[in-house]
Amino acid sequence: MNPKKSKNDNESCQSTNNPREWKGRTIEIDDAGTGDLVGDVFIGFRDSETRNIIFQSVPVGLYNEDNKDDNKPKKYIVKIVIKALRALNHNKADRILLCRGDCFDLVRQHFNENDIYYEPAIIEGELQDAVEGRYIQHLRKLGITSNKLTKESGIQRYFILFNWVCRDFPNRERFVKMGFPSWKKKWRKIAMKRYKKYPKNKSYERDKIKKRANEIYKLMFKSSNSLREISLERLTKE
Repeated sequence: MNPKKSKNDNESCQSTNNPREWKGRTIEIDDAGTGDLVGDVFIGFRDSETRNIIFQSVPVGLYNEDNKDDNKPKKYIVKIVIKALRALNHNKADRILLCRGDCFDLVRQHFNENDIYYEPAIIEGELQDAVEGRYIQHLRKLGITSNKLTKESGIQRYFILFNWVCRDFPNRERFVKMGFPSWKKKWRKIAMKRYKKYPKNKSYERDKIKKRANEIYKLMFKSSNSLREISLERLTKE
């Protein structure tokens, strides 16, 4: 095979459900969460011989506006790919089937510069299912409980995540990939407006006001009692 030809030829891109024959070992690499509004990104690696799958994560903070402009997420992904390949004992005889996603742009550059053989691939099957599952597990831990949240990405998942952010915007914006241009231009303003309209947020504000009023009343009552005690003490002395 000619690595340069296969890397640049879109027609040669294959699916991992039916990959071309290869005499050695194959390592598949796929991502989950890179196009999603909320949460960390996960990179999955699968060894075709052992069927062992490992994961590496990219913190959501790397996707803020400053870091994204400096390509820090992609640079970080290069580092964790190198780390994972070492953990899998990758060698020159191995074939890497790499997802075509933009998040791997610098990984492809690194492979080319270091003569590491890879082929572009549509990652399907076991690894895709596993890495998407790991991402969903992460979202559940953040507190996203919607039954409609599934491994299927797309517009429905986007709005499930967006609506979750809207319901508690002040506390949940930190989980958003704020470097997405559309977040600053459009969706952030919509999220703030929706947050203010949720009934529970209005009742929450009322509860805060009541709580503060009670605290002030208690302080006034305590202060009033203290003044009475001082007055009684003075009268007794006189």
